[in-house]
Amino acid sequence: MSFASPTFSSVIAVLPLKAESADRFFSVSSLSYTAWLTNSILVSVLVVGLILLFARQSTIRLRMVPGGMQNLFEALVEITYEGIEGIVGSHVAKKAFGFLASLFLFILFSNWFSLLPGVGAIGWGPRIAPLTLSEVEVPLLRPTTADLNMTLGLAVISMCFWFFWTIQEVGFSGFLKDLFGVKGGVKGMVLVILTPLFLFVGVLEVVSILIRPVSLSLRLYGNVYAGESLLHTMINLGHTLHMPEWLAMLMGVLIPTPFYFLELLIGFLQAMVFMLLVAVYLQLSTVHAE
Repeated sequence: MSFASPTFSSVIAVLPLKAESADRFFSVSSLSYTAWLTNSILVSVLVVGLILLFARQSTIRLRMVPGGMQNLFEALVEITYEGIEGIVGSHVAKKAFGFLASLFLFILFSNWFSLLPGVGAIGWGPRIAPLTLSEVEVPLLRPTTADLNMTLGLAVISMCFWFFWTIQEVGFSGFLKDLFGVKGGVKGMVLVILTPLFLFVGVLEVVSILIRPVSLSLRLYGNVYAGESLLHTMINLGHTLHMPEWLAMLMGVLIPTPFYFLELLIGFLQAMVFMLLVAVYLQLSTVHAE
């Protein structure tokens, strides 16, 4: 394991698309029990540990007049709950808040964790010196949300919870009626005429529901992956342009700085958008139950 050298053959730096298993790190057989442990899952474990540590330290000594971390934690919970309640209603919010808030915190911490020094920059690759690589081909720590497997998994689990809560609220027959039934309370001949049209609209709605996990996962993955590639490119821009070493190092600090702040904002917005879209899907299928 080594650090990457600032020498690159192209201006555009691209992260590997595939998350690598721990078997590659330790040269273990593919039949081992660690085949599932990839560098992105390792980061996921670290992120979950940080979230649990933050929650534990904030609530270990609860006070009537909160201060410090407890005050921050309670404010975060209150603001998130009010936002979710305003979308899905008070009844559904009591069921969905735990999952939606956890989803938001996990994605947010994952996005910001990827901006820490060393994430994606320390790993394995072709050597040009004993402790120097020409570039990192296999990072030790891969940003969690820059792995399509992880974002797709989050989207599929979110839609499973959406379907469960929807059936729980309106029932399976109510769900089918909402998809294919004629709206507006029309009767008689108008109902007969509109039935085929609403059946066709229902089929389109089913297709849109099936596409939701794809759109959710690709939106999050694309933004985080593009941001990581952009930062890698900006950090090494001076070296790729064959500038003097001191100037290249200076550019490697100054040029990426605005993009770091931009990625902090994008990381927050992507976590918020992912959570809000799941909440909106839930609201659209259960709001009439209230």
